Amino acid sequence: MYFPAYRPRRLRRTENLRRMVRETRLSVDDFIYPLFAAPGKGVKNPVPSMPGVFQMSVDQLLEEVESVSALRIPAILLFGLPREKDEQGSEAHASDGVVQVAVRAIKDRFPDLVVVTDVCLCEYTSHGHCGVLHGREVDNDATLDILTRVALSHARAGADMVAPSDMMDGRVRSIRQALDECGFEQVSILSYAAKYCSAFYGPFREAAQSAPQFGDRRAYQMDAANGMEALREVALDIEEGADIVMVKPALPYLDVIRKVKESFNRPVAAYNVSGEYSMIKAAVERGWLDERKVVLETLTAIRRAGADLILTYFAKDASRYLQE
Repeated sequence: MYFPAYRPRRLRRTENLRRMVRETRLSVDDFIYPLFAAPGKGVKNPVPSMPGVFQMSVDQLLEEVESVSALRIPAILLFGLPREKDEQGSEAHASDGVVQVAVRAIKDRFPDLVVVTDVCLCEYTSHGHCGVLHGREVDNDATLDILTRVALSHARAGADMVAPSDMMDGRVRSIRQALDECGFEQVSILSYAAKYCSAFYGPFREAAQSAPQFGDRRAYQMDAANGMEALREVALDIEEGADIVMVKPALPYLDVIRKVKESFNRPVAAYNVSGEYSMIKAAVERGWLDERKVVLETLTAIRRAGADLILTYFAKDASRYLQE
């Protein structure tokens, strides 16, 4: 029987051999951990569709960030649940808004932690859309001014990085110009550059209380069938001043992550979104999957596709696995 001179199995024979030739490395340094800030005190409400995820008041957030810091996770992403909602999403840029208060408290206690803030209006508007409305349509240009005010309020509170997730055209340029003009040229922008209108966001909308009250977001988030359009979106955001570009969701769009990574000289982030998290959690609860193995395989696949950074609700669990 003929065998080739090269036998790939030779380098798979032992764990140390496999480690030596491993192409993709997963590290705690790759993770950004999303958190949900809620008003009040002593609040730690579980999100039913996302086991292990909570809506937390600032005092509880500080305890959670303590554990994040102990695991050496370098960054968190903050979402906010407002005290009140209105059609303009006014509380999103309030100086005493829940995110602004949380940022100040976290940076005061954990100055070296990178604090990223979500810049969007869907959690704050009474209608649940990501911008202000003109009739039943989201008015792109009218929304830019409000998003810019939100980003500035986060920068003033001490955010290291702002992350516009609304998918309005031109919002990166508007935010970058305002940050620079107000002396926040060191505040970075992580742009949700290729954000798809996805069915995988359902559990997040429960966590952030951000489901649209009518219609959907197809008029401003991307069509799942489009790949080349993602490259155009990313190119625009880089031209407008984005420091990091994101593809969201991650797992159904690994091909897009790869295209973006190969096409642009920018750090690429990918969001391992709520639906991806909840599917694994549900299967684990039923005994169908080994959580540790599946989580590490999933996150490694996202890295292998080209993501430099991974936003994931598994950040704490994965960090523990990697440090065992």
